[in-house]
Amino acid sequence: MFLARTNIPMRAQLLFPLFLLALSRSFSAETVREMSTDRPDTTESAYSVPAGMYQIEMSFFDYSRDANQDAVSDQWIYGQINFKVGLTQNTDLQMIINSHSISGNSERGDTARTSGFGDVTLRFKKNLWGNDSGSTALAIMPYVTIPTHTRVSDHAWSGGLIMPFAMTLSDHVSLGLMTEMDVVHDTTTDGYDLEWLHSATLGFSLTQEWGAFLEVVGIAGQDTRFQALFDAGLTFAVTEQLILDAGLRLGLNRAAPDIGLFTGMSFRF
Repeated sequence: MFLARTNIPMRAQLLFPLFLLALSRSFSAETVREMSTDRPDTTESAYSVPAGMYQIEMSFFDYSRDANQDAVSDQWIYGQINFKVGLTQNTDLQMIINSHSISGNSERGDTARTSGFGDVTLRFKKNLWGNDSGSTALAIMPYVTIPTHTRVSDHAWSGGLIMPFAMTLSDHVSLGLMTEMDVVHDTTTDGYDLEWLHSATLGFSLTQEWGAFLEVVGIAGQDTRFQALFDAGLTFAVTEQLILDAGLRLGLNRAAPDIGLFTGMSFRF
């Protein structure tokens, strides 16, 4: 074997590959942050997907039911997918697809159901601070919903702005806050109304794999009654890049849907 002559001391030659290995690991730690998901709670994550990486957050099913005197309405959403791609270290692009929705209304024994492919939502997340360091993080996320004009479509464009905030309270507890302004289509007047959503969630790290969350959500609109909801759920980290989740929603007042159940998964590559 041919050995090139060099002026670098033998000890330095032996340490140089170790230095490169340590440097590469340090760079990876700085650029590939811990996976953070927008699901399963309502409060979105303030952290973006790292540049060049992909993240898929999908719902196996999401069920909600609301009963009011003799009328009952329910909805099933199967396979809702949020596909994310990291554009830069502080931004990502998201596309949300409702693969299949079934909505039903029952009143005095008469039942009507509609089903089909839902609308498509595009979102852009910009982390303002805290993506890779610090105990707090803030992001802004404008979005637009594109109608698909199917039987379950809203048949009108809508959009809004989401602002999630995150704070680490301890090694095992985190706080998430979010405010959201939505421009939604009013089917009664065929115009547009404003809706406001605010939420607060506490996340708990129970073990290395298990996590839990408790959340309160409020929704107010120009022509709708205020809705108050309580959410709770569990997460299970199969690996650092694969998380399963399940939870429930409970309406806290008459205007809110009575109950909801959901389960899904998130993974990154």
